[in-house]
Amino acid sequence: MSIYLTAIVKSKKETLAELRTMLLDMVVNSRRERACIQYDLHEAADKDTFIFQEEWEDQAGLDLHNNQLYLLDFVAQANRLTDEIVIYKTEKLA
Repeated sequence: MSIYLTAIVKSKKETLAELRTMLLDMVVNSRRERACIQYDLHEAADKDTFIFQEEWEDQAGLDLHNNQLYLLDFVAQANRLTDEIVIYKTEKLA
């Protein structure tokens, strides 16, 4: 059963370019993972908010994703780069 996530990442003004580069790199790496069905990154009109739309094959695939070195690196730097991160695990209705 697919796992759906929406992640909202709010950048600090002074780290916007660095964060954008890191997030785009996460897209490239995540899409290479076997369990990744969808991994799209959107930028809000305010240019400092990023939104991920993700779909994973199953919980095991998501767990593996969450332990990738590039994602762990992002988590380690998140406090320095972001003002806020909100992640929603959702169920597809239609």
